[in-house]
Order: sequence, then structure tokens, then C-alpha cells
Amino acid sequence: MSVRTLTIDGVDVAIAADQTILQAARSAGIPIPTLCHLDGVSEVAACRLCLVEITGMQKLVPACVTRVAEGMEVQTQTPKLQDYRRMVVELLFSEGNHVCAICVANGNCDLQDAAIEVGMDHTRFPYQFPDRPVDISHPQFGMDHNRCILCTRCVRVCDEIEGAHVWDVAQRGANCYIVSGMNQPWGAVSACTSCGKCVDACPTGAIFRKGETTGEKERDRAKLNFLVTAREKKEWTR
Repeated sequence: MSVRTLTIDGVDVAIAADQTILQAARSAGIPIPTLCHLDGVSEVAACRLCLVEITGMQKLVPACVTRVAEGMEVQTQTPKLQDYRRMVVELLFSEGNHVCAICVANGNCDLQDAAIEVGMDHTRFPYQFPDRPVDISHPQFGMDHNRCILCTRCVRVCDEIEGAHVWDVAQRGANCYIVSGMNQPWGAVSACTSCGKCVDACPTGAIFRKGETTGEKERDRAKLNFLVTAREKKEWTR
């Protein structure tokens, strides 16, 4: 197996050549914030929270999709990156309708955690207050588009692990939103297996179980990890 050696925040790291900067950093215990990343599914670099600086490159690059290279020098915590990450989180809060005090994921939300990590306690940008629907047509689950950050975790976990492809992204730019089926109410999509993987994958309170109230949403991370391993090892056939 080919190995690459690089430095991340001054720490020497050796890792397989096909790995990403994010994987290299985590193997060395160096934290890089993420929102759209989810172990076991493909990377899309949607949130841009994991951007890092590489010596000799003018632009910032997403750590989740950038492969390591021999001799690469990576910085993950420069003032420029910290300012940029805070701006990203501020924009996510101002773009949606995120009211943590009444959210089912309050206290167990990756967006909330990211805000704490980057030191955000307010946003400099005007709130957009978009008029977004809540879909509770499914007998077990609900989808609150007001809390969606378009990370596409639900899309990828449904497609790549469950194989149902219930979710997708419609429109472009500021008009983007997650759709179920052929832009149908979730409860009308026959392809849905009601497995709940999208609920566990969602980093916010956008997808939730019916009956949950403020702060009650919990994710079963171990279930997702098992499903990925089971698929690779074909454990479900035993």
C-alpha cells in the first residue's frame, strides 16, 4: 500500500495515498469541523466548513474531498479559516429559520455544536425568514424544511445505504430544497421503507420522529456505523 507523509498544523502524519486530508487529520487527532460529512457515505463538500489552507496554494480547499499528497503542509486553524468558518455558520443561521429553543434537536444538533465551536453567538447578516413548509404526511416521521441546511446527508444515506433513493435536491441557489419522491408528500412515496436512517443522519432537527418535542431528538450513530460495516462484510446475509 502506497503511503504519503504530510504535516498538519506542524504534526507529521503518514497515511495511505488514497485518503483525504480530513481522514489524515482525524487519524492524528486533529479536529476539523464538518456538517455535511458522514462516515460511510460519499463526500459532497457542501457545507464548506472543513476548508483548510495548503502551503503554496492560494485558494482554500475542502479537507473532505482533497486527497493527501507527499510533502503537503496543511493548516487547519489559522485566523483566516476561523473567520471563514464563523461566517459560514452565521449564514446558515440567517438563511433558515433556526430557533433552537423550540427545536426537537436542541442540545443534540451538529449546527448548534458548530456554532459553539466557531464562537458564534449572533449573526452579522439579516435573517431571511423564508416561508418553508413542514411535511408530516409520513405516519412515523416529519420533515421541517425550516431547519434544513442542505447537507444532503439524508439523500446520500437513503441512496447509498438503504438503496431507496427517496430524497433528492430540487431547484438551484437560494431556491434549493430537499424533495421526497417526485416532489410528493413524504407519506405518498411508496419507495420509503420507513427505516429511519435519514432521521439518524440529519445533523439538525429537520427530519424527526413524530411525537418528539423540544430537545428530545436522539440519533443512533451506532446503527449507521453497523449498517455500513454490514454492507461491506455482507453481515446481513448471515
